[in-house]
Amino acid sequence: MANRLTKIYTRTGDGGTTGLADGSRVPKESPLIEAIGTVDELNAALGVLLSEALPDEVRACLTDVQHDLFDLGGELSRPGHAILTDEYIARLERALDGFNRDLPPLKDFILPGGSRAATLAHVARTVCRRAERRLVTLARKKSAPPRAVRYLNRLSDLLFVLARVLNRAAGRGDVLWQQGKNR
Repeated sequence: MANRLTKIYTRTGDGGTTGLADGSRVPKESPLIEAIGTVDELNAALGVLLSEALPDEVRACLTDVQHDLFDLGGELSRPGHAILTDEYIARLERALDGFNRDLPPLKDFILPGGSRAATLAHVARTVCRRAERRLVTLARKKSAPPRAVRYLNRLSDLLFVLARVLNRAAGRGDVLWQQGKNR
């Protein structure tokens, strides 16, 4: 880390702009800052999930993802500076395949719920989908990191699978959707 933060408040954002890593300033409501903020929110949601008792392999996977998301935030805050590689996505795909391997096949839609940890994984999944939408919006308006949308797409799938894994680890089953239940 090149610069150490010795003073947290700078007052430079009081006028509604924020600084990027390249020194430029952009409006806080810009699609870029919206994307960076949603990736940060996703990382915080994962932090809440990581505060739960989790199987070691799930904890290790999510800790790696938190570091990846910080890399993605760095890539977003310095336009044109690539950090994510295809290996980031391949690692998520390997984790997805590994965690999904022992789960029963899905025959029904499932609802977010079950154990607390599984529910928090579903919350993180929905924030991840929003971050993905923000990156798609950014990509349509200007340059977005080339691998970011793919990474977030795989991550949301991984979080769905991890919710199922966490329910099983807690001795709970998937919460199945019952069409027309309240008719």
